[in-house]
Amino acid sequence: MNKKLLLTAGIGIVVLAGAAIVVCLNADRIFPEKIPSDFTVSYDGIPTASIPAGASVHDPSIIEADGTYYIFGSHMSGASSTDLRHWTNIGNGYQLNNPIYDRLLASEHAFDYAGNKHSLIPTDDRTRHIWAPDVIYNKTQNMYYMYFCTTSTWNASNLCYATSSEAQGPYAWQGPLIYSGFTEETIDATDVLDYVSREYAEENYISASNEYNFNDYPNAIDPTIFYDEDDRLWMTYGSWSGGIFLIELDPQTGTVIHPEANPDNHVDAYFGRQLMGGGHMSMEGPYILYDQAHGYYYLFVSYGSLTREGGYQIRVFRSETVEGPYVDMNGEYPAKGSDHSRYGLKLSGNYYLPSLEMAYMATGHNSAFIDTDGKEYIVFHTRFDNKTEDHEPRVHQFLVNEEGWPCMLPYATEKETVSETGYDKSEVAGEYYVINQGTAIDANIAQPFKLFLSERGNVYGQDITGTWEMTDGTYYMHFTCNDKEYSGVFCAMNDEAGTPVMTFSAVGSNESVWGVKY
Repeated sequence: MNKKLLLTAGIGIVVLAGAAIVVCLNADRIFPEKIPSDFTVSYDGIPTASIPAGASVHDPSIIEADGTYYIFGSHMSGASSTDLRHWTNIGNGYQLNNPIYDRLLASEHAFDYAGNKHSLIPTDDRTRHIWAPDVIYNKTQNMYYMYFCTTSTWNASNLCYATSSEAQGPYAWQGPLIYSGFTEETIDATDVLDYVSREYAEENYISASNEYNFNDYPNAIDPTIFYDEDDRLWMTYGSWSGGIFLIELDPQTGTVIHPEANPDNHVDAYFGRQLMGGGHMSMEGPYILYDQAHGYYYLFVSYGSLTREGGYQIRVFRSETVEGPYVDMNGEYPAKGSDHSRYGLKLSGNYYLPSLEMAYMATGHNSAFIDTDGKEYIVFHTRFDNKTEDHEPRVHQFLVNEEGWPCMLPYATEKETVSETGYDKSEVAGEYYVINQGTAIDANIAQPFKLFLSERGNVYGQDITGTWEMTDGTYYMHFTCNDKEYSGVFCAMNDEAGTPVMTFSAVGSNESVWGVKY
């Protein structure tokens, strides 16, 4: 019998003695996809490199002015850059002459309450402490305002502000804003009783044992300032202790607008609105970025301890309104006393990727900004897997997925530009080195494993199966791994040795998953 089988687009045409019979067939079964059998991770042939930042700035807060980027950090440090990769020191706390802080330090009142050995509440180590500054351009005053804290103990601190006509300073001390860590003996040296009665303060802010009620009220530290969609000026602050707080500022003066008390809505007349946290859980370095293009306020915080093996990491929540509530991918946020590791989208922790000379560790205390070209960036400090506490600043671009969640790109930025019309399937299919950041708060380093994204839309790995797809005409992607769903982006960029790579960054269940294709 003359028999011939023709295959076209999954349709079998069987020709028997001149008659054609059309049979629907499964193309995958006729041409079975070759499933990779070896998922061994090997870095052979992949160059590695370090990125010497040229500066060491802890808790970097960024501002752009006239094409130059400035970061300001704890220990009176600062640096400038024109490319977000290489930084030049412009001052640190160990210099005899500090061009950022000289005028501020000359004030006789800057440390009245806290921050040095002569303060009302002396510093624990008898040295000077100015931590976590944030600089914003006040559009009403046409001046640069620096908000910072002087701090003496783990809960006795003073939020203050200073001003300058130039982004890089020098900054002149203007006055205190909010106090914390006071007791019955020290409360009269603050302005607390200008806004609440002594009876209220002693009942709420001070415990029966005459200690500051740090479980419910904030440590006045880590201030960051931002404008909302209506050009109102706000400050978010707080570290561990009573959680993260939000309070409005007067743009005419730069000072605090104390609200009316509303305990049912978590609003205190002195400290402002409590957004989340409390009970002295590890949560600090709040930073709110309003993203008009995506319609959200993004609240970034850091969990863990800032040391190399302290599990330091970046989390993000979001809200459609400035006063919240700010929630994670599950629509939740950590309340006082909760296991906060399960709340908040974890963007970055400890991880290793191909091309890195060593693992990044304790990536945290970030700021964020939208550049003049619309690209969005996360700015943080990182330690390394080198047995020291040395740290450097890093800047990564982030893209927002279809559901409105930030997806941080895997490598330090070179101001890469994502293809707005997406990529060809052949460009993105293939073998990836993948890390999952998870949600743990610990010293473990996320190490790469192999995943294969086939052109037919399947995902293969060691004991992993799933599917993936792209949204036509965009850089958006979705994939599943063992029934867990992630939504993210593809982006071509250079790794940290300068090798062009295709990457993806996707999020799901408060986890971030990064992939790098060579």
